Amino acid sequence: MSRQWCHLCHELVAALEPVAAEFGWEIEVFDVDQDAGLEARWDEWVPVLLHGERELCHYRFDEAAVRAYCAGFPLESRA
Repeated sequence: MSRQWCHLCHELVAALEPVAAEFGWEIEVFDVDQDAGLEARWDEWVPVLLHGERELCHYRFDEAAVRAYCAGFPLESRA
């Protein structure tokens, strides 16, 4: 969850990009200001990094927490 004008949001995405590239992930950014429901839920918590409904970190990218969470998933073949 992000905002266009939020410098912390841009910093979190920039910090996430190398990890996402390493694992072959796609980053999908949702602007909370474009959806009243998202804004009501996440308003002052952005930026928030989610996997589904699971919050992995907010405000700053927590690489250790993200890697620990992802370690619980089996590796997939990139064939």
